[in-house]
Amino acid sequence: MSTSPRSRYLRSEQMLDEALAVIPLGSQTFSKSLTQYPRGVSPFFIERGEGSAVWDVDGNAYTDFNNGLCAVTLGHADPDVNAAVAEQLKYGTTYSLAHPLEADVARLIIDMVPCAEMVRFGKNGSDATSGAIRAARAFTGRDRVAVCGYHGWQDWYIGSTARNKGVPKATRELTHGFAFNDLASLSKTLETYPGEFAAVILEPMNTTWPAEGFLQGVVDCAHEHGAIAIFDETITGFRFAEGGAQKLFGVTPDLACFGKGLANGFPLSAVAGRADIMHEFEEIFFSFTMGGETLSLAAAKAALTKIRSTDVIGRLKDTGEKIERGVKALIAKHGCERFLGYAGHPSWSFLTMQDADGTSSFEIKTLWMQEMLERGIISVGTHNISYAHTGADVDKLLGAYDEIFPLLKSAVEERAIRQYLRCEPLKPLFRVR
Repeated sequence: MSTSPRSRYLRSEQMLDEALAVIPLGSQTFSKSLTQYPRGVSPFFIERGEGSAVWDVDGNAYTDFNNGLCAVTLGHADPDVNAAVAEQLKYGTTYSLAHPLEADVARLIIDMVPCAEMVRFGKNGSDATSGAIRAARAFTGRDRVAVCGYHGWQDWYIGSTARNKGVPKATRELTHGFAFNDLASLSKTLETYPGEFAAVILEPMNTTWPAEGFLQGVVDCAHEHGAIAIFDETITGFRFAEGGAQKLFGVTPDLACFGKGLANGFPLSAVAGRADIMHEFEEIFFSFTMGGETLSLAAAKAALTKIRSTDVIGRLKDTGEKIERGVKALIAKHGCERFLGYAGHPSWSFLTMQDADGTSSFEIKTLWMQEMLERGIISVGTHNISYAHTGADVDKLLGAYDEIFPLLKSAVEERAIRQYLRCEPLKPLFRVR
Protein backbone atom coordinates (compact mmCIF):
# COMPACT_ATOMS: atom_id res chain seq x y z
CA MET A 1 0.00 0.00 0.00
CA SER A 2 1.43 3.36 -0.96
CA THR A 3 -0.76 5.23 1.56
CA SER A 4 -0.07 4.81 5.26
CA PRO A 5 -3.00 3.50 7.34
CA ARG A 6 -3.09 6.76 9.33
CA SER A 7 -3.58 8.95 6.27
CA ARG A 8 -5.85 6.31 4.72
CA TYR A 9 -8.45 6.90 7.47
CA LEU A 10 -7.65 10.51 8.37
CA ARG A 11 -11.06 12.05 7.65
CA SER A 12 -12.85 9.09 9.23
CA GLU A 13 -10.93 9.52 12.48
CA GLN A 14 -11.52 13.27 12.51
CA MET A 15 -15.25 12.67 12.01
CA LEU A 16 -15.23 10.06 14.79
CA ASP A 17 -13.76 12.55 17.25
CA GLU A 18 -16.44 15.07 16.28
CA ALA A 19 -19.20 12.45 16.55
CA LEU A 20 -18.03 11.25 19.97
CA ALA A 21 -18.75 14.73 21.33
CA VAL A 22 -22.44 14.40 20.47
CA ILE A 23 -23.16 10.65 20.10
CA PRO A 24 -22.21 7.96 22.66
CA LEU A 25 -19.67 5.67 20.91
CA GLY A 26 -20.12 7.87 17.81
CA SER A 27 -22.61 5.43 16.27
CA GLN A 28 -26.18 4.22 16.68
CA THR A 29 -25.22 0.54 16.71
CA PHE A 30 -22.66 -1.29 18.84
CA SER A 31 -21.66 -3.45 15.89
CA LYS A 32 -20.90 -0.39 13.74
CA SER A 33 -18.86 1.41 16.38
CA LEU A 34 -15.28 1.53 17.59
CA THR A 35 -16.11 -1.43 19.83
CA GLN A 36 -15.88 -3.56 16.68
CA TYR A 37 -13.48 -1.56 14.50
CA PRO A 38 -9.96 -0.94 15.89
CA ARG A 39 -8.97 2.69 15.88
CA GLY A 40 -5.94 3.47 13.74
CA VAL A 41 -6.55 0.79 11.11
CA SER A 42 -10.29 1.13 10.41
CA PRO A 43 -12.76 3.44 8.72
CA PHE A 44 -15.67 4.61 10.88
CA PHE A 45 -18.01 6.18 8.32
CA ILE A 46 -19.35 4.85 5.04
CA GLU A 47 -20.53 7.48 2.59
CA ARG A 48 -22.20 5.42 -0.12
CA GLY A 49 -22.77 1.93 -1.48
CA GLU A 50 -23.63 0.32 -4.78
CA GLY A 51 -24.05 -3.37 -5.44
CA SER A 52 -21.43 -5.28 -3.48
CA ALA A 53 -19.21 -2.24 -2.83
CA VAL A 54 -19.10 0.62 -0.31
CA TRP A 55 -16.93 3.73 -0.06
CA ASP A 56 -15.78 5.36 3.17
CA VAL A 57 -15.55 9.10 3.76
CA ASP A 58 -11.86 9.06 2.79
CA GLY A 59 -12.75 7.66 -0.64
CA ASN A 60 -11.50 4.12 0.03
CA ALA A 61 -13.51 1.40 -1.71
CA TYR A 62 -14.37 -1.94 -0.10
CA THR A 63 -16.04 -5.13 -1.15
CA ASP A 64 -18.75 -5.42 1.50
CA PHE A 65 -19.20 -8.70 3.34
CA ASN A 66 -21.09 -7.05 6.22
CA ASN A 67 -24.00 -5.76 4.13
CA GLY A 68 -25.60 -3.67 6.83
CA LEU A 69 -25.28 -6.49 9.38
CA CYS A 70 -27.13 -8.86 7.02
CA ALA A 71 -29.86 -6.32 6.25
CA VAL A 72 -28.86 -5.94 2.59
CA THR A 73 -29.75 -9.12 0.72
CA LEU A 74 -29.99 -7.86 -2.86
CA GLY A 75 -27.08 -5.40 -2.81
CA HIS A 76 -26.69 -1.72 -1.99
CA ALA A 77 -28.98 0.65 -3.90
CA ASP A 78 -30.71 -2.22 -5.70
CA PRO A 79 -32.32 -0.61 -8.77
CA ASP A 80 -35.67 -2.39 -8.40
CA VAL A 81 -35.99 -1.45 -4.74
CA ASN A 82 -34.82 2.10 -5.36
CA ALA A 83 -37.33 2.55 -8.20
CA ALA A 84 -40.20 1.38 -5.99
CA VAL A 85 -39.15 3.73 -3.19
CA ALA A 86 -38.70 6.68 -5.58
CA GLU A 87 -42.16 6.11 -7.03
CA GLN A 88 -43.78 5.99 -3.59
CA LEU A 89 -41.84 9.06 -2.47
CA LYS A 90 -43.81 11.13 -4.99
CA TYR A 91 -46.95 10.52 -2.93
CA GLY A 92 -45.70 10.87 0.64
CA THR A 93 -44.39 8.65 3.39
CA THR A 94 -46.56 8.66 6.52
CA TYR A 95 -50.28 9.33 6.73
CA SER A 96 -53.08 9.55 9.28
CA LEU A 97 -54.61 6.26 8.16
CA ALA A 98 -53.31 2.92 6.98
CA HIS A 99 -51.89 2.57 3.45
CA PRO A 100 -52.70 -0.28 1.01
CA LEU A 101 -49.04 -1.31 0.98
CA GLU A 102 -49.44 -2.64 4.53
CA ALA A 103 -51.83 -5.36 3.39
CA ASP A 104 -49.90 -5.94 0.16
CA VAL A 105 -46.69 -6.77 2.01
CA ALA A 106 -48.54 -8.77 4.66
CA ARG A 107 -50.06 -10.95 1.93
CA LEU A 108 -46.63 -11.49 0.38
CA ILE A 109 -45.24 -12.66 3.71
CA ILE A 110 -48.24 -14.95 4.27
CA ASP A 111 -47.70 -16.47 0.82
CA MET A 112 -44.00 -17.09 1.50
CA VAL A 113 -43.74 -18.04 5.18
CA PRO A 114 -45.22 -21.35 6.41
CA CYS A 115 -46.32 -20.16 9.86
CA ALA A 116 -47.73 -16.81 8.70
CA GLU A 117 -51.51 -16.39 8.92
CA MET A 118 -51.43 -12.75 10.01
CA VAL A 119 -48.71 -10.09 10.14
CA ARG A 120 -47.86 -6.97 12.16
CA PHE A 121 -45.04 -4.57 11.28
CA GLY A 122 -42.37 -2.83 13.32
CA LYS A 123 -39.11 -1.13 12.45
CA ASN A 124 -36.26 -3.13 14.04
CA GLY A 125 -35.85 -6.81 14.79
CA SER A 126 -36.11 -5.91 18.48
CA ASP A 127 -39.60 -4.56 17.84
CA ALA A 128 -40.65 -7.86 16.34
CA THR A 129 -39.16 -10.12 18.99
CA SER A 130 -40.51 -7.96 21.81
CA GLY A 131 -43.95 -7.87 20.21
CA ALA A 132 -43.93 -11.64 19.82
CA ILE A 133 -43.00 -12.11 23.47
CA ARG A 134 -45.70 -9.70 24.62
CA ALA A 135 -48.29 -11.51 22.50
CA ALA A 136 -47.16 -14.89 23.87
CA ARG A 137 -47.42 -13.61 27.43
CA ALA A 138 -50.89 -12.22 26.75
CA PHE A 139 -52.03 -15.44 25.05
CA THR A 140 -50.74 -17.78 27.78
CA GLY A 141 -51.14 -15.57 30.83
CA ARG A 142 -47.57 -16.47 31.83
CA ASP A 143 -44.38 -14.45 32.30
CA ARG A 144 -41.19 -16.51 31.88
CA VAL A 145 -39.31 -16.85 28.59
CA ALA A 146 -36.66 -19.34 27.43
CA VAL A 147 -34.15 -17.91 24.95
CA CYS A 148 -31.39 -19.20 22.67
CA GLY A 149 -29.47 -16.74 20.51
CA TYR A 150 -29.56 -12.96 20.18
CA HIS A 151 -32.98 -11.30 20.29
CA GLY A 152 -32.37 -7.56 20.45
CA TRP A 153 -31.92 -4.68 22.87
CA GLN A 154 -35.16 -4.73 24.86
CA ASP A 155 -35.12 -5.39 28.62
CA TRP A 156 -36.81 -8.80 28.51
CA TYR A 157 -33.89 -10.26 26.49
CA ILE A 158 -30.80 -8.11 27.00
CA GLY A 159 -31.23 -8.39 30.76
CA SER A 160 -30.15 -12.03 30.45
CA THR A 161 -26.77 -11.04 28.93
CA ALA A 162 -23.67 -9.31 30.22
CA ARG A 163 -25.06 -6.07 28.74
CA ASN A 164 -27.76 -5.89 31.43
CA LYS A 165 -26.88 -2.53 32.98
CA GLY A 166 -30.07 -0.54 33.54
CA VAL A 167 -32.39 -3.55 33.40
CA PRO A 168 -34.39 -4.21 36.60
CA LYS A 169 -33.51 -7.41 38.43
CA ALA A 170 -37.15 -8.51 38.40
CA THR A 171 -37.16 -8.36 34.60
CA ARG A 172 -33.82 -10.17 34.28
CA GLU A 173 -35.10 -13.04 36.41
CA LEU A 174 -37.92 -13.85 33.97
CA THR A 175 -35.58 -14.80 31.09
CA HIS A 176 -33.73 -18.13 31.02
CA GLY A 177 -31.20 -19.36 28.48
CA PHE A 178 -30.89 -22.82 27.00
CA ALA A 179 -28.24 -24.39 24.77
CA PHE A 180 -28.59 -24.82 21.02
CA ASN A 181 -28.88 -28.43 19.85
CA ASP A 182 -29.50 -29.54 23.45
CA LEU A 183 -33.13 -30.45 24.04
CA ALA A 184 -32.29 -31.69 27.52
CA SER A 185 -31.20 -28.19 28.53
CA LEU A 186 -34.52 -26.78 27.30
CA SER A 187 -36.53 -29.44 29.10
CA LYS A 188 -34.61 -28.81 32.32
CA THR A 189 -35.22 -25.07 32.04
CA LEU A 190 -38.95 -25.47 31.46
CA GLU A 191 -39.29 -28.07 34.22
CA THR A 192 -37.62 -25.79 36.75
CA TYR A 193 -40.64 -23.48 36.65
CA PRO A 194 -43.56 -25.69 35.54
CA GLY A 195 -46.53 -23.86 34.11
CA GLU A 196 -44.74 -20.49 34.14
CA PHE A 197 -43.23 -20.22 30.63
CA ALA A 198 -45.05 -18.13 28.04
CA ALA A 199 -42.61 -18.70 25.19
CA VAL A 200 -39.55 -20.44 23.88
CA ILE A 201 -37.70 -18.25 21.38
CA LEU A 202 -34.58 -19.17 19.42
CA GLU A 203 -32.65 -18.40 16.28
CA PRO A 204 -33.30 -21.56 14.23
CA MET A 205 -29.67 -21.36 13.07
CA ASN A 206 -26.68 -19.11 13.58
CA THR A 207 -23.14 -20.50 13.51
CA THR A 208 -24.23 -24.12 13.95
CA TRP A 209 -26.57 -26.26 11.87
CA PRO A 210 -29.50 -27.64 13.86
CA ALA A 211 -29.16 -31.32 14.66
CA GLU A 212 -31.68 -33.71 13.16
CA GLY A 213 -34.95 -33.32 15.04
CA PHE A 214 -33.77 -30.44 17.24
CA LEU A 215 -36.02 -27.67 15.88
CA GLN A 216 -39.11 -29.86 15.85
CA GLY A 217 -38.12 -30.99 19.33
CA VAL A 218 -38.05 -27.37 20.51
CA VAL A 219 -41.55 -26.76 19.14
CA ASP A 220 -42.86 -30.00 20.67
CA CYS A 221 -41.20 -29.34 24.02
CA ALA A 222 -42.62 -25.82 24.15
CA HIS A 223 -46.10 -27.15 23.43
CA GLU A 224 -45.79 -29.90 26.03
CA HIS A 225 -45.21 -27.19 28.60
CA GLY A 226 -47.99 -24.94 27.31
CA ALA A 227 -45.59 -22.38 25.81
CA ILE A 228 -45.54 -20.63 22.44
CA ALA A 229 -42.72 -21.62 20.05
CA ILE A 230 -41.15 -18.59 18.37
CA PHE A 231 -38.46 -18.59 15.67
CA ASP A 232 -36.38 -15.43 15.57
CA GLU A 233 -35.77 -15.23 11.82
CA THR A 234 -34.50 -11.66 11.86
CA ILE A 235 -31.46 -12.84 9.88
CA THR A 236 -32.51 -16.20 8.43
CA GLY A 237 -35.79 -14.90 7.01
CA PHE A 238 -35.76 -14.41 3.22
CA ARG A 239 -32.08 -15.43 3.23
CA PHE A 240 -31.91 -19.16 3.98
CA ALA A 241 -34.99 -19.80 1.84
CA GLU A 242 -37.89 -17.74 0.51
CA GLY A 243 -39.85 -18.73 3.62
CA GLY A 244 -36.87 -18.55 5.96
CA ALA A 245 -35.23 -21.25 8.05
CA GLN A 246 -38.62 -22.75 8.90
CA LYS A 247 -39.13 -23.45 5.19
CA LEU A 248 -35.58 -24.76 4.74
CA PHE A 249 -35.76 -27.14 7.70
CA GLY A 250 -39.45 -28.03 7.40
CA VAL A 251 -40.42 -27.02 10.95
CA THR A 252 -43.29 -24.59 11.57
CA PRO A 253 -43.30 -22.47 14.76
CA ASP A 254 -46.30 -20.66 16.23
CA LEU A 255 -44.81 -17.22 15.62
CA ALA A 256 -41.81 -15.91 13.71
CA CYS A 257 -39.96 -12.60 13.71
CA PHE A 258 -38.45 -11.01 10.61
CA GLY A 259 -36.32 -7.94 10.04
CA LYS A 260 -33.00 -7.42 8.32
CA GLY A 261 -33.63 -8.97 4.89
CA LEU A 262 -37.25 -7.93 4.66
CA ALA A 263 -36.72 -4.61 2.85
CA ASN A 264 -33.08 -4.71 1.63
CA GLY A 265 -31.83 -2.29 4.26
CA PHE A 266 -34.91 -0.14 4.73
CA PRO A 267 -36.22 -0.12 8.32
CA LEU A 268 -38.98 -2.70 8.56
CA SER A 269 -39.63 -5.76 10.70
CA ALA A 270 -42.55 -8.10 11.15
CA VAL A 271 -44.17 -10.58 13.50
CA ALA A 272 -46.06 -13.33 11.69
CA GLY A 273 -47.83 -16.44 12.85
CA ARG A 274 -50.95 -18.24 13.97
CA ALA A 275 -54.07 -16.11 13.69
CA ASP A 276 -55.35 -16.95 17.17
CA ILE A 277 -52.13 -15.67 18.76
CA MET A 278 -51.78 -12.75 16.34
CA HIS A 279 -55.23 -11.50 17.38
CA GLU A 280 -53.59 -10.54 20.69
CA PHE A 281 -52.13 -7.59 18.77
CA GLU A 282 -55.63 -6.12 18.86
CA GLU A 283 -55.26 -5.75 22.64
CA ILE A 284 -51.57 -5.60 23.57
CA PHE A 285 -49.85 -2.28 22.98
CA PHE A 286 -47.74 -2.72 19.88
CA SER A 287 -48.19 0.55 18.04
CA PHE A 288 -45.80 2.81 16.13
CA THR A 289 -46.22 6.18 14.46
CA MET A 290 -43.87 4.91 11.74
CA GLY A 291 -45.17 1.33 11.65
CA GLY A 292 -46.94 1.92 8.33
CA GLU A 293 -44.30 4.22 6.81
CA THR A 294 -44.64 3.65 3.10
CA LEU A 295 -41.08 3.89 1.75
CA SER A 296 -39.97 0.83 3.71
CA LEU A 297 -43.13 -1.03 2.75
CA ALA A 298 -42.54 -0.19 -0.91
CA ALA A 299 -38.97 -1.44 -0.53
CA ALA A 300 -40.20 -4.66 1.07
CA LYS A 301 -42.77 -5.28 -1.65
CA ALA A 302 -40.10 -4.83 -4.33
CA ALA A 303 -37.51 -6.91 -2.47
CA LEU A 304 -39.85 -9.82 -1.71
CA THR A 305 -41.20 -9.78 -5.26
CA LYS A 306 -37.66 -9.94 -6.61
CA ILE A 307 -36.77 -12.78 -4.25
CA ARG A 308 -39.80 -14.72 -5.51
CA SER A 309 -39.31 -13.98 -9.22
CA THR A 310 -35.52 -14.26 -9.43
CA ASP A 311 -33.30 -17.00 -8.06
CA VAL A 312 -31.92 -14.75 -5.34
CA ILE A 313 -31.78 -17.53 -2.75
CA GLY A 314 -30.00 -19.86 -5.18
CA ARG A 315 -27.33 -17.28 -5.94
CA LEU A 316 -26.75 -16.54 -2.25
CA LYS A 317 -26.27 -20.25 -1.67
CA ASP A 318 -23.97 -20.78 -4.67
CA THR A 319 -21.79 -17.80 -3.81
CA GLY A 320 -21.59 -18.85 -0.19
CA GLU A 321 -20.66 -22.41 -1.06
CA LYS A 322 -17.76 -21.18 -3.21
CA ILE A 323 -16.53 -19.18 -0.23
CA GLU A 324 -16.97 -22.16 2.08
CA ARG A 325 -14.89 -24.43 -0.14
CA GLY A 326 -12.24 -21.77 -0.59
CA VAL A 327 -11.95 -20.82 3.08
CA LYS A 328 -11.70 -24.42 4.26
CA ALA A 329 -9.04 -25.18 1.63
CA LEU A 330 -6.97 -22.14 2.59
CA ILE A 331 -7.14 -22.92 6.30
CA ALA A 332 -5.75 -26.37 5.52
CA LYS A 333 -3.22 -25.04 3.01
CA HIS A 334 -1.66 -22.70 5.55
CA GLY A 335 -1.97 -24.99 8.57
CA CYS A 336 -4.20 -22.65 10.55
CA GLU A 337 -6.63 -25.27 11.88
CA ARG A 338 -5.65 -24.66 15.50
CA PHE A 339 -7.07 -21.14 15.54
CA LEU A 340 -9.20 -20.68 12.40
CA GLY A 341 -12.38 -22.43 11.32
CA TYR A 342 -15.50 -22.04 9.21
CA ALA A 343 -19.11 -22.21 10.42
CA GLY A 344 -22.63 -21.26 9.41
CA HIS A 345 -24.96 -21.38 6.43
CA PRO A 346 -23.57 -20.49 2.97
CA SER A 347 -25.56 -17.23 2.88
CA TRP A 348 -24.42 -16.20 6.39
CA SER A 349 -21.13 -17.80 7.37
CA PHE A 350 -18.34 -17.14 9.82
CA LEU A 351 -14.58 -17.27 9.88
CA THR A 352 -14.18 -18.48 13.46
CA MET A 353 -11.14 -17.70 15.58
CA GLN A 354 -9.86 -19.36 18.76
CA ASP A 355 -7.17 -18.64 21.34
CA ALA A 356 -3.86 -20.32 20.48
CA ASP A 357 -0.34 -20.39 21.91
CA GLY A 358 -1.05 -17.63 24.39
CA THR A 359 -2.64 -15.38 21.76
CA SER A 360 -6.29 -14.44 22.27
CA SER A 361 -8.92 -14.78 19.58
CA PHE A 362 -9.51 -11.02 19.82
CA GLU A 363 -5.86 -10.27 19.08
CA ILE A 364 -6.06 -12.60 16.08
CA LYS A 365 -9.31 -10.99 14.92
CA THR A 366 -7.83 -7.50 15.24
CA LEU A 367 -4.83 -8.37 13.07
CA TRP A 368 -7.09 -10.13 10.58
CA MET A 369 -9.37 -7.07 10.36
CA GLN A 370 -6.43 -4.68 10.05
CA GLU A 371 -5.15 -6.60 7.04
CA MET A 372 -8.58 -7.14 5.46
CA LEU A 373 -9.49 -3.46 5.56
CA GLU A 374 -6.15 -2.48 4.07
CA ARG A 375 -6.90 -4.86 1.18
CA GLY A 376 -10.27 -3.24 0.54
CA ILE A 377 -12.59 -5.77 2.18
CA ILE A 378 -14.95 -4.92 5.03
CA SER A 379 -16.12 -7.69 7.35
CA VAL A 380 -16.34 -8.43 11.05
CA GLY A 381 -15.56 -12.11 10.52
CA THR A 382 -18.73 -12.92 8.63
CA HIS A 383 -19.59 -13.55 5.00
CA ASN A 384 -23.03 -11.92 4.67
CA ILE A 385 -23.75 -12.70 1.04
CA SER A 386 -25.82 -10.49 -1.23
CA TYR A 387 -27.30 -11.10 -4.66
CA ALA A 388 -24.88 -8.46 -5.98
CA HIS A 389 -21.73 -10.37 -5.03
CA THR A 390 -19.82 -11.59 -8.08
CA GLY A 391 -17.25 -14.25 -8.80
CA ALA A 392 -14.62 -11.51 -8.79
CA ASP A 393 -15.71 -10.54 -5.26
CA VAL A 394 -15.23 -14.13 -4.12
CA ASP A 395 -11.82 -14.28 -5.76
CA LYS A 396 -10.81 -11.04 -4.05
CA LEU A 397 -11.90 -12.38 -0.65
CA LEU A 398 -10.07 -15.68 -1.05
CA GLY A 399 -7.01 -13.93 -2.44
CA ALA A 400 -6.88 -11.77 0.69
CA TYR A 401 -7.21 -14.83 2.91
CA ASP A 402 -4.40 -16.52 0.99
CA GLU A 403 -2.14 -13.61 1.94
CA ILE A 404 -3.39 -13.04 5.48
CA PHE A 405 -3.61 -16.59 6.83
CA PRO A 406 0.16 -17.21 6.74
CA LEU A 407 0.69 -13.83 8.38
CA LEU A 408 -1.66 -14.81 11.19
CA LYS A 409 0.08 -18.13 11.57
CA SER A 410 3.49 -16.50 11.89
CA ALA A 411 2.20 -13.98 14.41
CA VAL A 412 0.62 -16.72 16.54
CA GLU A 413 3.54 -19.15 16.37
CA GLU A 414 6.06 -16.41 17.14
CA ARG A 415 3.85 -15.15 20.02
CA ALA A 416 4.45 -11.73 18.52
CA ILE A 417 1.02 -10.63 17.37
CA ARG A 418 1.38 -7.23 19.08
CA GLN A 419 4.37 -6.53 16.84
CA TYR A 420 2.15 -6.98 13.78
CA LEU A 421 -0.65 -4.78 15.11
CA ARG A 422 -0.80 -1.06 14.45
CA CYS A 423 -3.60 -0.59 16.97
CA GLU A 424 -4.92 -1.85 20.28
CA PRO A 425 -6.67 -5.25 20.16
CA LEU A 426 -10.43 -5.47 20.18
CA LYS A 427 -12.28 -6.43 23.34
CA PRO A 428 -15.36 -8.66 23.53
CA LEU A 429 -18.74 -6.93 23.36
CA PHE A 430 -20.57 -9.97 24.71
CA ARG A 431 -21.11 -13.51 23.52
CA VAL A 432 -24.55 -14.80 22.58
CA ARG A 433 -23.77 -17.42 19.93
